[in-house]
Amino acid sequence: MDKYQRFSNLLLQSRHAVALTGAGISVESGIPDFRGKNGLWTKYDPYDYGHIDSFRANPAKVWKMLEAMGALVEGVNPNEAHFALGELEKLGIIKTVITQNVDSLHQRGGSSNVVEFHGSFRRMHCDNCQKVFFREDISLVNLPPLCSCGGPIRPDIILFGEGIPPEAYTRAFDAAEKCDLMVVIGTSASVAPASRLPLIAKSRGAHVLEINPVASELSDGVTELHIMESAVAALRNIMKIVRSMHTGDTD
Repeated sequence: MDKYQRFSNLLLQSRHAVALTGAGISVESGIPDFRGKNGLWTKYDPYDYGHIDSFRANPAKVWKMLEAMGALVEGVNPNEAHFALGELEKLGIIKTVITQNVDSLHQRGGSSNVVEFHGSFRRMHCDNCQKVFFREDISLVNLPPLCSCGGPIRPDIILFGEGIPPEAYTRAFDAAEKCDLMVVIGTSASVAPASRLPLIAKSRGAHVLEINPVASELSDGVTELHIMESAVAALRNIMKIVRSMHTGDTD
């Protein structure tokens, strides 16, 4: 039995599958991995521009990096892998997508139960009074954009030095504990606390499957089956099998 058939069989046999995604799933939409060779952190020192203390000391400076990040994540569209996960949710197979990405491409790809573990660039808030805004309502003509209270507005993303939002943290870890299968797609699994989610799933007896063109922290000893291809290429083949085999009684 080939790897695609085994992967698909495990998906279809699962009763509560969860996906954990990282930068790799959005690379094929045109968003470079921020930590990669030509990523954002090669142009901006992450602690000089990406730390909450830096933002509070000089929000205008940090907004130069945020503006560059926004340009990367706002002008792209979901790819075939995002749509595949949306379809797997509609088939009743994937119950939750936990993503470390801030691009909101999973929602646009059809997934409705998405935990944005590191936040979202689509939403913004005042760092002073916490008033909530949407990105499209914020002008970036003058940086930093200011709230009516005078405080600097910032995206709802997790900066270095900040914790994971409590609701996202709880939902993600609950999903990891409940699932009987976790599909890990396009993440190195090297950034805590997200990196702990597959370990928790495995400790509870869940199958842990991986799609990643390179080895990750999980590949040797945690993942049961690793398809070393891009998210789009792997899920294209998996979905052909799933569609042909699905009978509608797997949820």
